[in-house]
Amino acid sequence: YNQRKFKGILYMSLAIVINRLCKIFGSLLKGISYIIYFIFPKLRFKIPKVSKVKISSKTNYLIPKIIWQTNYSNIVTLPVYVNYLFNRLMSLDWEYRYVSTEDRLEYIKQNASKNYIEAFEKLTDGASQADFWRLFVLNNIGGVYMDIDAHVVLPLSKLINPEDKELFIKSKVRYNNYFLATTPNNKHFKNTLDLIVDNIENRRVEGGVYSLTGPMALNQAIGDEKINYKLYKYVCIQGSFTNEYFQYMDKPRGKWTHAKKENLLKKVD
Repeated sequence: YNQRKFKGILYMSLAIVINRLCKIFGSLLKGISYIIYFIFPKLRFKIPKVSKVKISSKTNYLIPKIIWQTNYSNIVTLPVYVNYLFNRLMSLDWEYRYVSTEDRLEYIKQNASKNYIEAFEKLTDGASQADFWRLFVLNNIGGVYMDIDAHVVLPLSKLINPEDKELFIKSKVRYNNYFLATTPNNKHFKNTLDLIVDNIENRRVEGGVYSLTGPMALNQAIGDEKINYKLYKYVCIQGSFTNEYFQYMDKPRGKWTHAKKENLLKKVD
């Protein structure tokens, strides 16, 4: 027990150090990138749709070793690409899959029930669609989802234990959905999806994306039930390497925070 406790403290300390180093390096990267993109505004890099396992591991994990990410495009700026490279370095024994907007819809159509498909097709905002899709694909196949601007603070196989069936992250007051890890058929994911479908069908858009499909829906579905979670700063953080400017350079005001609540769902005829 003492050895395991010491190991946990060591990993937490290391995570904080890596966290801070990433923020320092990321600040330098963003500063230099402003200069780079002033001179070369069209400079872009391509995130692969699939990156196979680079280093094989003999340890078996209950959570499928697949990383899922999505974005409005896999042609990205330097800061976003560096964010991808850092995550890839921290997950060489995992497979990586990038899924486009079009492929998200196709996957839902091929694998979801009718009411799920109809609800998904009513969503107009890319972030809301990504919220729905991440829960569905993880509940269907399993693995780890991370937002395109998020990065882990330790190697992924150190953050997730072989026997873990799920791993959520939490801020001081609520669970977040920019990092999610699970085996297939997780009741919390299913409950969240059902709540989101109900929100869409009843057009509950007052709280915007955050409540309609985002973290608020996840927290409502989980409620007071016990889940496996860690504080976000020991697992995954956002915005170290990139920011809204570099993430949405080719889609100005494309972030979900700019979406008007009255436009989140297709108009009723």
